[in-house]
Amino acid sequence: MKINWGYKILIGYSVFVIGMLFLAYQSTQQKFDLVVKDYYGEELKYQNVIDASDRATALTGSVVTSIKEGKLFVLLPEAFKGVAAKGDAQLYFPADEQKDIKKSFTSNNGSFEMELLTKMKGHYILKLSVEKQGVKYYFEKKILF
Repeated sequence: MKINWGYKILIGYSVFVIGMLFLAYQSTQQKFDLVVKDYYGEELKYQNVIDASDRATALTGSVVTSIKEGKLFVLLPEAFKGVAAKGDAQLYFPADEQKDIKKSFTSNNGSFEMELLTKMKGHYILKLSVEKQGVKYYFEKKILF
């Protein structure tokens, strides 16, 4: 059976329209998580993070991490040993806000641990904001689970 060229054009156009409608539907089903809800407000405060990061870079040593038995062990630089320090730790997962983990901690020996979820897989960024004797420090470290 031979199909007329007019029907071929109609079929081709119909397939194109159905394909475009399908792609439009799929694009509406995607979810987009912002890094933070109040993006512009946080941007104004970011100079404090830059200053804290510069202070952290001036310290000798860096943050060391290890994973054992479902826990993340974090060892702060030598300047934090024997000194009371407090801060916030965040395991930030760029692709999904639901997988982020936040924890406040205090440390006297320059180390602390975080409980991890059993199904954590992927690329995380450890964001540490530490305060020692009224001075704030900020560290970031990439971690792959």
